Formats: sequence, structure tokens, C-alpha cells
Amino acid sequence: MTYWLLNAVFLALVVALVIAVMVRQRSPQWRPIAITMAILLVMTAVFDNVMISVGLVGYSADAISGAFIGVAPLEDFAYAVAAVVALPCLWSLLGSRRKDTNA
Repeated sequence: MTYWLLNAVFLALVVALVIAVMVRQRSPQWRPIAITMAILLVMTAVFDNVMISVGLVGYSADAISGAFIGVAPLEDFAYAVAAVVALPCLWSLLGSRRKDTNA
């Protein structure tokens, strides 16, 4: 199994969440998501490269695509993308659980 195949499962779930949010006429706030994603991808690039360089993490050469950002395989960034998009969508779908104290 390749890392892209594993990522496809998670990314498909994220796409399903986005569709569910849009069906409920609650469009995700794409600008804050994009800003957060940019920051998180830079941080992922820095810290993944450090962790891989010092030997904390390793990848099977047979399971990666061969595309890298530094020494980090491109596949490693899919988790950050999935989290940044999925969490606001889940928040939107689940709604606020706080009780209104002004009532």
C-alpha cells in the first residue's frame, strides 16, 4: 500500500465533509482556512524535514512517490491539508453546544 492510497481515504472523507457542509448552506470560511493551511504547511515542511533528517521518522522507498520538499515526501503534507479543512467543517456541522445564558 502506498502513502497516497492511504491519504486518498482520508482526503475522500474530508471531501465528503465539505460537501455535507455546503449542502447545509454553510459554506466554510475559506480565507481563514487558507491562511491557516499556509502556516501549517510551512511548519510541517520545517519540522518534518528536521525529524526525518535526524532519523526520528523514516519512509519505505516503495511506498512513496519520490516527490519531496526537502527530505520530506510530498505525501506527508496531505495530513495537514486534511486536518485544516476537516476541523472547521466538523465544527460547522456539529454547531455550537453552548447554552445561551442570555435567555
